Amino acid sequence: MIKQMNNKLILALTFLLVLTACKDNSIQISGKLDNARKGEYIFLDELKANTLQTVDSLQFPADGKFSFRREIKLPTFYLLKINYNNFFMILADPGEKIKITAGFSSLNHPSSVSGSKGTEKMVEYNKALKNTIDKLSALNEIYNQNADNPDLPKVIQSIDSMSLKYLNEINAYTKKYINDNLTSLVSLVALYQQVAPQVSVLNPDKDISYFVKVDSALFGLYPDSDPVKALHERVQILVSSIEGQNSILKPGDEAPEIVLPSPNGEIVKLSSTRGKIVLLDFWASWCNPCRLENPNLVKAYDIYRSKGFQIFQVSLDKTKEDWLKGIENDKLGRWVHVSDIKYWNSAVVPLYKINTIPFNLLLDKDGKIIATNLRGSKLLTELEAIFQ
Repeated sequence: MIKQMNNKLILALTFLLVLTACKDNSIQISGKLDNARKGEYIFLDELKANTLQTVDSLQFPADGKFSFRREIKLPTFYLLKINYNNFFMILADPGEKIKITAGFSSLNHPSSVSGSKGTEKMVEYNKALKNTIDKLSALNEIYNQNADNPDLPKVIQSIDSMSLKYLNEINAYTKKYINDNLTSLVSLVALYQQVAPQVSVLNPDKDISYFVKVDSALFGLYPDSDPVKALHERVQILVSSIEGQNSILKPGDEAPEIVLPSPNGEIVKLSSTRGKIVLLDFWASWCNPCRLENPNLVKAYDIYRSKGFQIFQVSLDKTKEDWLKGIENDKLGRWVHVSDIKYWNSAVVPLYKINTIPFNLLLDKDGKIIATNLRGSKLLTELEAIFQ
């Protein structure tokens, strides 16, 4: 009898888990478009790596209501579309029930959106961007009105000054928006915004650190997301095409002093490692490429620690708990660890001009740089040459 009850309990729990899993992965996108024409189609497109793929569609009933349901495992971008000029972008997280109300001919500007934090965040940003675009359009109208004005050069000078002011404002707003939403895919969308064709809010050259920052955060969280993978590939190309992105330091320079707490709260200086060959490594538990590189550090340490090799690892983690868990899980506890637990606001970021992690420098016994970014077999090859 007890065995039979246990079997029933197990079946019930299994069924409940299946239902919960389905619920967690299911999203619903529904709403109503005012003045929708019966029989017209509305499409649901999914954003893949570099393409849009129509995944569902329906014909409007007389009341203009619509509803789509999808199964997803990761945050996913969708385009709710009437045509290529009339659409609305959605960022759906598993489990969300998203409701949208808009006019049939103005889907771009819905009157209400609820049930999706990511989508609501994008709406918030779009309002700020539209405000800037409207201001710039007004300046263009001023120019047109003064085309025959003898003082046109002065007018142009004033317009240029105001244009720069508005562009700087939306640039600063976008950077703050990215910092505030770094673990959400809305930060990825913000990277690519424009105020006019060929006029981007963020410049990939001047603002490369923000592209790298978003890539490091999202690739660690969502390595299987198509848009995130596409960003990661682009950032790798950007970084490799811009010299000296990681540091203005070069071989022969002395590494700047680092003074930060260890896991037990003890203040440790980088200079305390003088007399040894030191790998100064910047990482974080949320950084997937860093975690993939850690086994190479363990191997190098095992081979050369007895010969005078040390690792000084600086974390850009957000919490001490995550930092310590990363050290434990990757078996990194035998060397020096420090962190101020301030994420990208860490004191070491501007000190070493860090734009991406993992990033490392190999230091000689006097604390001078031997080489930078030694990953995989390159670190072992360099250490073999030094200790041979």
